[in-house]
Amino acid sequence: MNGQTALLIQNGTLVTASDTFQADVAVVGDKIVAVGQNLVRQGLWESAETINAGGLLVIPGGIDPHVHLHYPQGPNRVVSSDDWFTGTIAAACGGTTTLIDFVEARPGETWMEAFDARLAEADLQAVVDFGFHMSLNRADERSLAEVGAVIQAGMPSFKIYMAYDNIRLTDAEMLLALETLRKEGGLPIVHAENHDVIMRLVARHVAAGHVEPRWHPHTRPAAGEAEATERALTLAEIVDLPIHIVHVSATRGLEAIRRYRERGRAVTGEVCTQHMLLTDVLYDSPGFEPAKYAMAPPLRTTRDTRAMWEGLGDGSLDFVVTDHCPFTMAQKQGQRRTPEFRRLPEGAVSAPSEAPWSDGLPPFNHIPGGAPGVETRVPLIYHFGVNQGRLSLNQFVDVTSTAAARLFGLYPQKGTITPGADADLVLFDPIHKVTVTADALHQNCDYTPYEGIRLKGWPRTVLSRGEVIVRNGQFVGSEGRGRYLKREIAACAQ
Repeated sequence: MNGQTALLIQNGTLVTASDTFQADVAVVGDKIVAVGQNLVRQGLWESAETINAGGLLVIPGGIDPHVHLHYPQGPNRVVSSDDWFTGTIAAACGGTTTLIDFVEARPGETWMEAFDARLAEADLQAVVDFGFHMSLNRADERSLAEVGAVIQAGMPSFKIYMAYDNIRLTDAEMLLALETLRKEGGLPIVHAENHDVIMRLVARHVAAGHVEPRWHPHTRPAAGEAEATERALTLAEIVDLPIHIVHVSATRGLEAIRRYRERGRAVTGEVCTQHMLLTDVLYDSPGFEPAKYAMAPPLRTTRDTRAMWEGLGDGSLDFVVTDHCPFTMAQKQGQRRTPEFRRLPEGAVSAPSEAPWSDGLPPFNHIPGGAPGVETRVPLIYHFGVNQGRLSLNQFVDVTSTAAARLFGLYPQKGTITPGADADLVLFDPIHKVTVTADALHQNCDYTPYEGIRLKGWPRTVLSRGEVIVRNGQFVGSEGRGRYLKREIAACAQ
């Protein structure tokens, strides 16, 4: 074994996206080297450290390819409350061992300069492996000339926003961007909302004095998401390019994806945990409480949540993400009292220096948008998917790990249990009961949208590249041990 540490996980039930079987897993260094029954009897593993996984499911480490850690948002550049250390600890404790975040260049900064800065932040703190999508937030000649270099640096997926001032693309710009991605072999991942509709509705509600956070969802209708989804798919069809739609939340958007796929076009889609489990009735909560659910897209109806589960079950949607972008309630209120950060992105603040609003609370269109969720994704999908009969065990593994690994160029290094793969493994206790509370989670946020929900099934032990980093639900790893994952062009663009 060349002096490398050997580890044997015994007596577990292995679950992959395709199979469920009783077997042991042998790990040497950071790789899985053998999978089989009674490996210790083969004589090679008698001196290995052992972990008894009796009664547990052994699953590939979760992959969440849509998070925003240490992310400055909005005109005030308020930075999300989880940095790369706290956010990746939370991910690990929830059974997720790989994250894909975003690089977003500031005005005047090249994409590669932004990547270098973002990588430097993550390298110092991340406790799990990570990659990046590049935000294609402009379509000028200089930026599009960088697409090839970005792909060679390991980021073959490009986020295109159809909403938000300063970072969105017009249809003409988006067509130009898609043509460039087709030429270079990149994959567009698209935030589909109708910007002009949103801006008009925001102006209308603010003018009418509708400024409380409960008005937020009224400015981002499902029809606008569906229209933008159709438009994005149309542009991709014109260019003849595969496309991925992020955080699908509405029945009509999902139907657009299904129609496109029925025509033989290449499209994939993801759904957030919150859009499967929470509904727009939460916006009727009193006072400032609905600010917890200020996110884009907003929470939808019960009919929409049901459709998201159906789409996941029948393969119309490919996997589950979180869009983890947490802000404390103090940050959402614009108060000074915010978490301490070791390092802020240039020009960012932890919260506005003062609250200029007459009642001390910001109107809904000035509340930082986003919510925590990276720690609860895997157990929530297990409980409400497997336990409630919506997903098989194999589908559960697929939508929380394998499918994302395949699309984004990480498979078979990640997302499976097979010799040669990274030893990213979760020993999941299917009968352990947990009541979700913000106080018990590791996310650097003072609330969780899932407060009080009772779950059956929770990660017990988590390995990242062969190292136990979570034991009995507690983080035992080290800061900065996570590695940047340079993803391949061909694997991503198939």
